[in-house]
Amino acid sequence: MDELQVHFPNGNGAFAAVDGISFELAAGDSLALIGESGSGKSTTALSLLRLLPRNAHVSGRVELFGEDLLALPEKSLTRVRGSRIAMVFHDPFAALNPVMRIGKQIAEVLRVHARLARSAAVASTIDLLRSVGLAAEVAGRYAHQLSGGMRQRALIAMALACAPSIIVADEPTSSLDAVTQRQIGALFQQLRSERKITLLLATHDVDLAGELCDRVAVLYAGRIVEYGSPADIFSAPRHPYTAGLLRSLPPRVGEGTGARLSPVAGSSPTPWARPGGCRFRDRCQRAMPDCAVAEPELSGSTSSAVACFHPIEGQ
Repeated sequence: MDELQVHFPNGNGAFAAVDGISFELAAGDSLALIGESGSGKSTTALSLLRLLPRNAHVSGRVELFGEDLLALPEKSLTRVRGSRIAMVFHDPFAALNPVMRIGKQIAEVLRVHARLARSAAVASTIDLLRSVGLAAEVAGRYAHQLSGGMRQRALIAMALACAPSIIVADEPTSSLDAVTQRQIGALFQQLRSERKITLLLATHDVDLAGELCDRVAVLYAGRIVEYGSPADIFSAPRHPYTAGLLRSLPPRVGEGTGARLSPVAGSSPTPWARPGGCRFRDRCQRAMPDCAVAEPELSGSTSSAVACFHPIEGQ
């Protein structure tokens, strides 16, 4: 992905929900996009498959196997979706067809994209359901007859139907209870290990990002402000926003200290009224006069980078 820009119209023209995001994903890699609501992580994820609303203006380049997905005709893109790149949505109940049985929905993907005969599609559907921990009889049920975790597993099975190279998962555990979240996280780990799938994960769940992904990109106000390994970023964050985000998280179960949570002061700027200079400066205790003059660029190496004039060092 190179210089992705996503603009939406408003009364004063247009605003950038995503403002110049670039990253690379090699085969088998995994990257988590993390940040608070409105940071641009879901918009970035949906851009890859061109699933944003019609009024979104998307520019930049999203290259997959030498093809720019943003420039493909709709007919060509339809062939790519599912077969090369697939999506797991945050709300499986909304993503699944409520009046079609689960098995028929998965089989339809196989018949359209893999061109399987009906009997072969049915057999493959059962295998897919079992691969995500669901019994064969789930194929005959409707979405409303399944629990939230079962619906998410069914959606993952559908995404895996045509053996795509890349899975894009947008908040795949956000609508689930804590126990089911961990189960779905374990399922993703298993599938990554067995199928060598490339994963792009948009999530606010730091633990999930650390468990599933080799790299983490922290987004703030439509831009990447820090990039690196989960071990480095979560143990020694360099951007003040990343540090504040981690301090605001509740302790893990069994690790509570009774201390009060420490949220990041203030709130994210509205996309159509962002301050000049560093976008985080009005909320940052390390802000200096130069932070108001120019916007810091992401700098560092391909394995670790930060967009800050005064990063935290030596933690």
